[in-house]
Amino acid sequence: MNAVILAGDNQADLARINAANKALLNICGRPMIEYVVDALRNSSSVSSISIVGPVKLLKECIGNRIDYYFEDRGSFFENLEAAMQPFKTDRRVIIVSSDIPMITGQVVDDFVNRCINADADLCYPIVEKSLNESMFPGFKRTYVRLKEGTFTGGNMFYVNPAIIDKCRQFATRLVEYRKTPWKTARILGLDLLILLTIGRLSISKVEQRFYELLGIRGVAIISPFPQLANDVDKPSDIEMVEKYLAR
Repeated sequence: MNAVILAGDNQADLARINAANKALLNICGRPMIEYVVDALRNSSSVSSISIVGPVKLLKECIGNRIDYYFEDRGSFFENLEAAMQPFKTDRRVIIVSSDIPMITGQVVDDFVNRCINADADLCYPIVEKSLNESMFPGFKRTYVRLKEGTFTGGNMFYVNPAIIDKCRQFATRLVEYRKTPWKTARILGLDLLILLTIGRLSISKVEQRFYELLGIRGVAIISPFPQLANDVDKPSDIEMVEKYLAR
């Protein structure tokens, strides 16, 4: 299993945290990207790693711990396509954001193993609200109330590279709407929006709709690791992460 790290700049995030590049944000005296690379290198599931971002700065920080470097192209999908080049013929790849410094090799392995068992084209982790809030009280997250419970989304994907082009336009809208659940439900259909509004939308119904719209098998993975769900994009997040990592 190979991995892609997305470390391109998000200007809105950078404005909030006052950083030249988000991946290089100082967390407990170390660049944030180091924690993500450590987790992937400590995982028994990951072989090679590709990263997209400011190549010169990243190389100065993590050097030969990364197998392939690609310069930031600007948009999410341009960056993803660049970093995915070495792995285009792989059956599955994991995609990781650079702003989840609390993940570990164990977290990565658990997610990958659950995805393998799901036998899907696309897997996305979700974390139950009470679990997340018990481990990380005070972390502000966007939650969705589903039939099975209330969940927040994670920052790692397990994907078949062959489906990326097919899903590009649809996935661009999902990324754009990732923090506004009602907009996400709307592009999936009015019936799903109604079910979401009354708290009766099931995970299986969403998975079924993905198949109907795109012809791919997408699966939500309920993860026991809230570390996947808590990214860093504002000063209060930095404080929370440093408290956790300093334990």
